[in-house]
Amino acid sequence: MKYTPTAVTRNLRTLGEHASIQRKLLSLTVNDVAQRAGVSATTVVNLEHGKPVRTDSLFAVLGILQLAKPAIDATDPYHTDLGALRAAEQLPKRVRNRS
Repeated sequence: MKYTPTAVTRNLRTLGEHASIQRKLLSLTVNDVAQRAGVSATTVVNLEHGKPVRTDSLFAVLGILQLAKPAIDATDPYHTDLGALRAAEQLPKRVRNRS
């Protein structure tokens, strides 16, 4: 099995806990979420326990839990300190290795 860094494991666990809490706040069962998202109940349980799941399955579940948009918004680079500072700059078409 491939090594997963501790920080990644911690983040997966936290994301899973948040998904579980949101599911309960919405009064949904694991089976409700799985059926609506088009994934297996095992996938939902794995997500809630901090185990890796496919990205498309993750966003299907987050969509049902009304967390997809906040997750996408949270990754907007222009909402970071660096992004806010450099927002007016023209981004390069691609970044090349400087070595």
